[in-house]
Amino acid sequence: MNFGSEIIVIPAIFIGLPWLILHYVTRWKTAATLTNDDERMLGDMHELARRLEGRLDTVERLVAQENPNWQPRRIELDSPDFNPENVRRPERNR
Repeated sequence: MNFGSEIIVIPAIFIGLPWLILHYVTRWKTAATLTNDDERMLGDMHELARRLEGRLDTVERLVAQENPNWQPRRIELDSPDFNPENVRRPERNR
């Protein structure tokens, strides 16, 4: 290797490579945080899920009053039939 290429290679290794790694680590950390809009949307979705669960409980109660042989198909978390491996998890956007 001649002297001219050493002037380029050494700074590239000791300056360029760490800068590149730190740049993308910083990008990764900032992208992983929730924005205020994301937090608000999660809160709205949580509230909507609670309201829908209440409506479903009401419908199940009404159907159970009309038909005593009806069994709800929802599995409660504390029931012996609950298996966490069967829970469908949403995929993250990448």
